[in-house]
Amino acid sequence: MKALLKLSRLIDALNNLVGRLSYWLILVAVLVSAGNATVRYLFDRSSNAWLEIQWYLFSAVFLFCAGYTLLHNQHVRIDVVTSHLSRRGRAWIDLLGTLFFLLPMAIAIMWMSWPVFVQAYELNELSSNAGGLTVWPARLMVPVGFFLLILQGFSELIKRIAFLLGLIPDPAEKDEGPSAEEQLAEALRKERGEVA
Repeated sequence: MKALLKLSRLIDALNNLVGRLSYWLILVAVLVSAGNATVRYLFDRSSNAWLEIQWYLFSAVFLFCAGYTLLHNQHVRIDVVTSHLSRRGRAWIDLLGTLFFLLPMAIAIMWMSWPVFVQAYELNELSSNAGGLTVWPARLMVPVGFFLLILQGFSELIKRIAFLLGLIPDPAEKDEGPSAEEQLAEALRKERGEVA
């Protein structure tokens, strides 16, 4: 189990790195969008390539951060149901949900998207829009993003099993500090004098 936990830590580190690097793609997308809008309004010129670059960047952030989101336990959950369960009960739901829903879905999408990428690459497929970009880099993002999600799913499985065996603390109870919303609420309470 020690080897599996070490593998889990490596996967976590990979998805953490990819997620943090992907943050910068949001800034690039904003700059491209602002630059494109500025050029369009000031010089009455535009290009489909600039619009497609924005789509590519958004897609990259969405796909490459899926594993990062799972790592930080920020994915959509049904807390109304799971909040009434014990930590072990929640771990079992996470384990079974990952095993029977997340991994089969992610593996199927990765498997089916790979031939689409290969075909686009072999044909050097271009966008149907005038002045558009080569399509294969966008097609490659789908299997890569789902591969990262699959890796993180395996990491989460390892951690849940280790928790159920009593080898590690509950991995779902990560203390990453208060969220931005919690910090704002705390600041507002202090401002109103509700908190000493």
